[in-house]
Amino acid sequence: MLRIITQRAEAEAELRRICERTGDDSVVHKEATVREVLQAVKRQGDRALLHYTEEFDRISLKPDGLRVSGSELDAAYQQVPKELLDAIRLAARQIEAFHRQRVPKSWVKFGDDEIVLGKRFTPVDRAGLYIPGGRAAYPSTVLMNAIPAKVAGVPRIVICTPPGTEKAISPAVLVAAQEAGVEEIYRVGGAQAIAALAYGTETIPKVDAITGPGNIYVTLAKKLVYGTVGIDSLAGPSEVLIIADAEANPTHVAADMLAQAEHDPMAAAILLTADPHLARKVAGEVERLLMDHPRRTLTEKSIAHYGLIVVVESLQAAAELSNLFAPEHLELEVADPWALLEFIRHAGAIFLGRSSPEAVGDYLAGPNHTLPTSGAARYASALGVETFMKHSSLIQYSPAALQKVASAVQLLANAEGLPSHADSVRLRTQSADGGWGLVDGQSDRE
Repeated sequence: MLRIITQRAEAEAELRRICERTGDDSVVHKEATVREVLQAVKRQGDRALLHYTEEFDRISLKPDGLRVSGSELDAAYQQVPKELLDAIRLAARQIEAFHRQRVPKSWVKFGDDEIVLGKRFTPVDRAGLYIPGGRAAYPSTVLMNAIPAKVAGVPRIVICTPPGTEKAISPAVLVAAQEAGVEEIYRVGGAQAIAALAYGTETIPKVDAITGPGNIYVTLAKKLVYGTVGIDSLAGPSEVLIIADAEANPTHVAADMLAQAEHDPMAAAILLTADPHLARKVAGEVERLLMDHPRRTLTEKSIAHYGLIVVVESLQAAAELSNLFAPEHLELEVADPWALLEFIRHAGAIFLGRSSPEAVGDYLAGPNHTLPTSGAARYASALGVETFMKHSSLIQYSPAALQKVASAVQLLANAEGLPSHADSVRLRTQSADGGWGLVDGQSDRE
C-alpha cells in the first residue's frame, strides 16, 4: 500500500531517505569489482572485454563480433514497424530543434583599451555514448545522447550497449542510432564498456567524453574514470515528484507515479498535495492500476519502498519540500503552474499543467531526458550540447595595454612569491635604460 504522511518532520526524513537510496548490496564491494574490471580492460583490451561479456552477460563473442555490422544496421530498418520509425523520426526532429537553440556561441570583445577578450567553444574529438539494455530497449536514450553530440559537432561518436539474447541489439536502438547519425556501435555493456571507452582497446576507440545512464556498476565505472575522460553525470535511480491540487485527476496522477515506478525497483514516485481526499484517491488508484500491470512485481517493489504521498498545508509548503528533494522530474499538476513555478528552485525537468505528463519529456518534447538524480538538481543540469563542448579563453594585450597593468601584475606576483611571473611582465615593459623589453612593438635596445 502506498504510504500517506501528514507530518512535516516525518516527510522530510522520508524524502532524505529516498534521495539517498543506494540499494541493499554493498557499494564498497561493487566498487572493488568495478576497479578490477577497469584495470583488466586497461591492460588487456579486447581480451578482457570478451571475458567479462561472457562472465556477466553470458554472451560469447569474438573480437570481430564486437562491432555491429553494416548488414545488421540495414536489417534493423526491416524489423521496425513503420509507425515506430515515424515516431523515432518525429522525436529526432523535436530533439534536434530544441538542442540547436542551445549551441553556445564563441565571442570576442575588442576593448577601447587595446585589450581583446573572448571565449571560443569547440567540440570534443570523440564521444562515447552508453545505452543501457537489460530490462528494456531504449531508443529514446540513443536520441537524447546522440543528437546533442551531433549538434555540438563532435566528429566521431560511438555507442556501447549490452548485447541481448543471440548477441542481438534491439532493432529500434539501431534505427534510432542511424537516424541520429551514428553507425559505430559496439555490443558491450557494463563497467567493461565504460573502461573500453575511457582507455581504448584494439577495437573500441578511446573517447574524450562519456554520457548515458546505466546500472550501479556503470555509474561507479564512470565515477572512477572521471578525469581520464569527461562524463555527463552520475545517474542514480529515476524519480518523479508530483505537486497536485484538489482538482487534479487522481487516475492521471497515479498513472504518472506508476510510469516512473515501472523503470526500476529503486525508482521513486512521490506525490505532494494539500488535499487529503486526493491523497486517498491516488493511493487507491495506484493499487487498482497495479492489479493488471505487465511489470507488476518490479513496479510494486518500487512503490512499496520508494513510493510516498505527503499531505501538506499548502502548495507553497509542497514547493519547499520539493526543493529539499530536488527531483529529477517535477510535475506541477495545479491550476496555475506558472505561479507555483516561482517557488521552485531545484528540479531537473519541470512539467507544467495537467496535460504535460513526464512521458512527453521522456520521448519527444525536445529537452533532454538525461537529468540529474538523487538531489543533484541542486547544482547540476540536463545533458545538452554543452556537455560535448569545452571553451577556451581568448586574451590579447597590446604593448600599451600591458604597460598600463604591469605594476599591478608584478605586485600581485611578488605577493604570492612568484618572481618569474613578475619578470615575465617586467621584461616586456621596462624602460629603455633597463633592458630588452618591447614597448609599442620596438625593442628598447634599438
